[in-house]
Amino acid sequence: QVQLVESGGGLVQAGGSLRLSCAASGSTFMIHDMGWHRQAPGKQRELVASISSGASTNYADSVKGRFTISRDNAKNTVYLQMNSLKPEDTAVYYCKSIVSFTEDGARYQYWGQGTQVTVSS
Repeated sequence: QVQLVESGGGLVQAGGSLRLSCAASGSTFMIHDMGWHRQAPGKQRELVASISSGASTNYADSVKGRFTISRDNAKNTVYLQMNSLKPEDTAVYYCKSIVSFTEDGARYQYWGQGTQVTVSS
């Protein structure tokens, strides 16, 4: 089993910044892609940003130039630096991790419990 523990959410004014962290723990052979999704009230969960084990990144168009995803493989942790926040960024942010437990083994997807980000206008 893998546990993902998120931190760093909160309330911030428009134009402000927040940094989210997500630490993975448990017995894994390798952590592949890690990423952040978000879900606003009444909307579907959407991808915000992802990063591969080789540090290739992918961003939603709505956050490009404002958010930066990074990871520390030694700590099994992924970060999301969010700058120039807008009220429309308000959502619950979820960490996701793709892991395998053996070399060349099947890959499994895990989610964190979510952390609330609220941006006031």
